[in-house]
Amino acid sequence: MRKTLFEKILNQDIEWFDKNQSGEFTTTITQNISKIEDGIGEKIGIFIFFEATFVSGIVMALVNGWKLALVCMVSLPLSSAIMSFITWISTKLSKEEMESYATAGAIAEEVLSSIRTVVAFDGQGKEIQRYNEQLVKAKNNNVKRIMFNALSNGLLWFFVYACYALSFWYGVGLILHDKYLPPDQQVYTAGNMTAVFFATIVATWNFGMGTPFLETFGAAKGAAQKVFDVLDSEPIINKKTKNGRKPAKFKSNISFNNVYFSYPSRPDVKVLKGFNLRINYGETVALVGNSGCGKSTCIQLLQRFYDPQVGGIFIDNISIKDMNLTWLRSRMAVVSQEPALFATTIAENIRYGKLDATQREIEEAAKKANAHKFIINLPNGYQTLIGERGAQLSGGQKQRIAIARALVRKPDILLLDEATSALDTTSEAEVQSALDAISGQCTTIIVAHRLSTIRNANVIVFVADGKVVEKGSHAELMAAKGAYHKLVSSQNITDTSEDQDNPKLERTLSLSNKSYSCDNEDNEELEEDSEEQMSKGVLGKVIKLNQREWYATFIGCLSSIITGASLPVYGVVFGGLLGVLAYDDDAVVRQESNMYCFYFLLLGIITGITTFTQMFFFGFAGERLTLRIRRKTFHAMLKQEMAWYDKKQHSVGALCAKLSGDAASVQGAAGVQIGALLNFISTLLISCIFSLYKNWKLALLLLSFAPLILFSIYFEQKSLQSDAKKNQSMLEKSSKITVEAISNIRTVVSLGCEKVFQDLYFKELLPYQKTAERKAHFRGIVLGMARSLLLFAYAAALTYGAVVIMNKELDHGTFFQVTEVVIVGSWSIGNALSFSPNFHKGLVAASKIFSLLERVPLIRNISNPLKTTWENDNVEYTQVYFSYPTRSSVSVLNSLNLFVPKGKTVALVGASGCGKSTIIQLLERFYDPCYGEITVDDVDIKLMELRKLRSQIGIVSQEPNLFDKTIAENIDYGANHRKVSMEEIISAAKSANIHQFIMSLPQGYETRLGTKGAQLSGGQKQRIAIARALVRNPKILLLDEATSALDNESEKIVQEALDNAKKGRTCITIAHRLTTIQDADVICVLKEGFVAEIGTHTELLERKGLYYKFYKLQSGQG
Repeated sequence: MRKTLFEKILNQDIEWFDKNQSGEFTTTITQNISKIEDGIGEKIGIFIFFEATFVSGIVMALVNGWKLALVCMVSLPLSSAIMSFITWISTKLSKEEMESYATAGAIAEEVLSSIRTVVAFDGQGKEIQRYNEQLVKAKNNNVKRIMFNALSNGLLWFFVYACYALSFWYGVGLILHDKYLPPDQQVYTAGNMTAVFFATIVATWNFGMGTPFLETFGAAKGAAQKVFDVLDSEPIINKKTKNGRKPAKFKSNISFNNVYFSYPSRPDVKVLKGFNLRINYGETVALVGNSGCGKSTCIQLLQRFYDPQVGGIFIDNISIKDMNLTWLRSRMAVVSQEPALFATTIAENIRYGKLDATQREIEEAAKKANAHKFIINLPNGYQTLIGERGAQLSGGQKQRIAIARALVRKPDILLLDEATSALDTTSEAEVQSALDAISGQCTTIIVAHRLSTIRNANVIVFVADGKVVEKGSHAELMAAKGAYHKLVSSQNITDTSEDQDNPKLERTLSLSNKSYSCDNEDNEELEEDSEEQMSKGVLGKVIKLNQREWYATFIGCLSSIITGASLPVYGVVFGGLLGVLAYDDDAVVRQESNMYCFYFLLLGIITGITTFTQMFFFGFAGERLTLRIRRKTFHAMLKQEMAWYDKKQHSVGALCAKLSGDAASVQGAAGVQIGALLNFISTLLISCIFSLYKNWKLALLLLSFAPLILFSIYFEQKSLQSDAKKNQSMLEKSSKITVEAISNIRTVVSLGCEKVFQDLYFKELLPYQKTAERKAHFRGIVLGMARSLLLFAYAAALTYGAVVIMNKELDHGTFFQVTEVVIVGSWSIGNALSFSPNFHKGLVAASKIFSLLERVPLIRNISNPLKTTWENDNVEYTQVYFSYPTRSSVSVLNSLNLFVPKGKTVALVGASGCGKSTIIQLLERFYDPCYGEITVDDVDIKLMELRKLRSQIGIVSQEPNLFDKTIAENIDYGANHRKVSMEEIISAAKSANIHQFIMSLPQGYETRLGTKGAQLSGGQKQRIAIARALVRNPKILLLDEATSALDNESEKIVQEALDNAKKGRTCITIAHRLTTIQDADVICVLKEGFVAEIGTHTELLERKGLYYKFYKLQSGQG
């Protein structure tokens, strides 16, 4: 089912993903499937055994005495009606619970995949609250479900015992009535009635034993509804169909004919309005225009992510709707604005472009993309693991690998959506040269803002308001002096700038070869060792974590002991009643039997109440525990330093699996499972004491079978403990694949790699399946042994009892009491055995969770942080050395010295991977330097209060992370430390030049953005991110390629807003476009982790060094 579900999800169309939260699918695949597995696994076999025994018992009872049998079964219709109602309501509540947990899972995935944004804006508290709201909804639904199940079980036990009372009273009357009839007319005798009672009791007992499983089945049914909603959904655009044309001669002449289009999630907003364009084979066509005008939409429509509402798209005069979709996409290669890389090696990431690519082809593609040099400088070269979403690489490095992935494909149609936006000037020139070289071999569509990227295109198309406004070559459009001419004019870089009265920012350019490496204090082995040690005392820690519900736990424990004691008491009463039938005096028989019937009724009332209180209070405490563990685990995750997230075992998928799977499994080591354990202990102890007291010989004979049963349980538990750990690890690995594939679904679809990820997922599941099969065989043997041992015990008891009763060594009553008490106690062992897998699974999960809860983050507040006045916002880096913890042998910063005076803007430029973004991350304290110090206001930032430091910093990153919230909430996120008014939100949006677009949307600022802001263009997302930073009103502003995704007109307006925002603030800006930094107070050129050049724009041009070369390349003169 996991395989089928994952395959179904990957084969949905993009519209389906727009309408569903991708984070919910992780919960569906992990938690919901686990519930279904629980519901259709071994429990269903045990349940069938119970029900088969029930049916055969009823048949035997009817054969031996139908009148008495019918009276014995009088409670069954009522019990069945109650169970049907409870199952229905349990399924309904379980489905609602699953929906809440799915939403919580989506929130967790969104937050963990955007952890740097969350931490930078101090959003942990807000996200924990958002996550907790969904957990509370789920808990409330589950508590209701538990209450109904507890009530039904309590009523069932009462009906069972009340029915015993009625049946015995009626049965004794039948015996006394038939006693004086001729032998051939006697229907009911003591032996006959005993057979009916035994058959009925075995039937009703097994019926009662099977009822707890109905809760599991109800939960499984609720989970199954959610799963089958996905399995039953059919994509509108079906890529699995083998139908469709595959033209033998594919010239790739493309035409858009009168295309109108709106995104399905926003049908009221027209993106393309009569778009017409023809592109001939081998041409390079550039689409330019303002953000949101429909450029990227054209690329998505060409890949058939969506179909236009009006008009059509044709290739070689064939509608793309008539082509085989998989074949069509295999002829294209796409490089998107935000490149999606996968948590595998660099070589494998490039190979995704062409699955059968050789190492030589991979290296050739990397050379063309100007990536080969930096790759071979890595310790493991092409076999370097790049982390989740390529976290170990800079933006430019990721973009070059994405370009290599496209080039290795050797496509007929090449689609470049801001493909070089993240590259430095030198890399862009070299990559552009490679792209120009292959442009004649394929049809190329470019979406770009940089003039250097588009000026050599055969045709440049200016798009505005979803239509083609003008088109032609660069020279033709410049001569026309229309919209394109205006765009180009805004990009010109001035050769000179007026000298400003700035203090000289001199520093010593240290080229020291000294190297420092960060010790990875928190290595994987230590964590694993800690986890092993934790498992020893974990049960006590679980109980301690549940101590707030001590009253519920106390009532549950007391109820469990009483409920457990009721079983041997039942044996005593039942055995005593059977013994009464051996008396000759009818009056004594009637009197004694009436007394025992009253005991049965009393036992029914007590057991009914204690069963209800046991299930409800333990269930309530268990749900509170689950909520607390999920919340604490999520909180613990959000406290960890960034290096912790960089580790491969802490991928978003693995962490989401821990939240949804491990946290839920912990309840298996507490709550209801503790109740079952106390039932077992109470039953066994009282059974042993009573039976040994009444007749030690018979008791020892029966108890001699107990060690064999316990011995089988012990070995089974040891096996389960080992298997549970392996299963958890395997499911975490598979969850990592599902999250990675689903969260990057557009890239997966573009590459046609659905089958690749399915195979990877299946490969991770195969060991899990083999372990499950081995466990099933072993448990089958153990359960079979436990059941058969009970029958052997009965046979031994009856054989021995017949002898001692005939020899007058034992009376009937004592024999039946001892036998029933011991057998009932042994049955409790079998019942406890059926719940033992959950108990061990819970202990393993709890061990892993406590390992995280007790982990101390390496970057945290010190006990007595220094207070700063923030009057002097100078930022200084002194002799800073840094390597990322996961690649400690690769030095990123080498003896970096940098001084940023208060209120001044320092721009950082340099080749991709030179350390620019690392400088910003160190200031945010995402990492700490390996050596050296960073000070703000002359105070080492390690000595500052972490939250206070980050509250004074605003950041706009190269790849903006927006959340599935409203636009207003996303902007408000910039100031989580205070309440933001709507006026401030609007003001920030106006400053970021996004207000007008927002107001054009049907719901304005209340428009939800979808997962990762999927409903917006790259430029629109970037402007909302800028508004988010501006509303923070920070003292230090960090701009990491803040305007890289904007068109020139928007960039000019936003740059003015940023220039205004910089006034009075200390600012560090990173950019490749020199137009955005030429007015900076100081420009620092970085090379190999140190400052190679420093000065103003004019000064650096006069020196004719590295900066001068960048300038010449970007202005088209290089």
